[in-house]
Amino acid sequence: MSIERVETLVVGAGQAGIAMSEHLSKSGMPHLVLERHRIAERWRSERWDSLVANGPAWHDRFPGMEFAGIDPDAFAPKEGVADYFVAYAERIAAPIRCGVEVKSVRSHGGRPGFHVETSAGVIDATYLVAATGPFQRPVIPAVVPEDAGLFQIHSNAYRNPGQLPEGAVLVVGAGSSGAQIADELLRAGRRVFLSVGPHDRPPRGYRGRDFVWWLGVLGKWDAETPPQGKEHVTIAVSGAYGGRTVDFRRFAERGMTLVGRAERFKDGAMSFAPDLADNIAQGDANYLSVLDEADAFIARNGLDLPEERDARNIGPDPDCVTDPVLELNLRKAGITSIIWATGFAVDYSWLKLDAFDEKGRPKHRRGVSAVPGLYFLGLPWLSRRGSSFIWGVWHDAKYLADHISMQRGYLAYRPGGRGKTKGS
Repeated sequence: MSIERVETLVVGAGQAGIAMSEHLSKSGMPHLVLERHRIAERWRSERWDSLVANGPAWHDRFPGMEFAGIDPDAFAPKEGVADYFVAYAERIAAPIRCGVEVKSVRSHGGRPGFHVETSAGVIDATYLVAATGPFQRPVIPAVVPEDAGLFQIHSNAYRNPGQLPEGAVLVVGAGSSGAQIADELLRAGRRVFLSVGPHDRPPRGYRGRDFVWWLGVLGKWDAETPPQGKEHVTIAVSGAYGGRTVDFRRFAERGMTLVGRAERFKDGAMSFAPDLADNIAQGDANYLSVLDEADAFIARNGLDLPEERDARNIGPDPDCVTDPVLELNLRKAGITSIIWATGFAVDYSWLKLDAFDEKGRPKHRRGVSAVPGLYFLGLPWLSRRGSSFIWGVWHDAKYLADHISMQRGYLAYRPGGRGKTKGS
């Protein structure tokens, strides 16, 4: 059996893999990118039809190319994002091989590099970059059994309201995905129940600047560690319908029923934690804190940005918050579907290496693994807050390419005559 030899193998041709390929090429390092489906496949087949990017086009892109045909302040549709990465890959002549799945990766015994088994054969790689990102395995909590007579899907399988059976819908999870899907269902005339857990709820824009701009000038994209207790808090932000601040109170005013965290399901009834008011208040506090920091930045720097007094007006709590539903018989409420917007887990089962801690998390420093020659790219907080975003992963990829180049130089070093003493 023939073995293909590749100096650097990149697994995954989404935003992380393409960014990695660009920086490797700029450094003159031969490499190959493997993708088991198509370039940026998850944007096409694992997201709902109306999804748009959560950041404006001027920001959510690589530095070297703008979006074609999209206003810089608009939010690119999901197909547009996928097409952007295809075009970018063509522009940099990325050596991508689609339709090839990596089955397993093992270290070589006694020499650097990895033995990589793929669906198309065996590859010998000196360096390997796992660029598969954080959205690999949908997580559905074991709360409602499959035989409960309800249509249940994860948010990655949701496409549009017409996909669901007639009846009310319970959406579990109020981060960006859950909030946007619940809003879409409400606009489609569905009765919607939204389970709201702890979250951050930033303003979409403030005083003429988008939220992503404020994160930039306030230095929050560059934060190297999450605030204490905020490691996994979801962020409710949306670019849908032109980009609007997520406002759960307004959802309730339009007819949505808000409930707390989904806890238990028994005898056809779902129990919810009595934490809804606290979760809403926590989101409000986050929202107001961004306004406070923005105002202070404007005053400190003497910026002439229009005031926005109404931004601090927070309406009264709706009845579903002041008198929360703690138990709900789903059948009596007319609920026929549950959408679990409950996030994802990584899946590195193909990496047969001692590269993970006791909880299965990659052991790394800025993406440089504890296993020599192995790198991780595209994960949240890989080096900073922006690491899992399009522009952030591009900068992380440069750091990893520089590290590979440095290690490559060490391995290529051979002692020469210069500096040797007689008899040495």
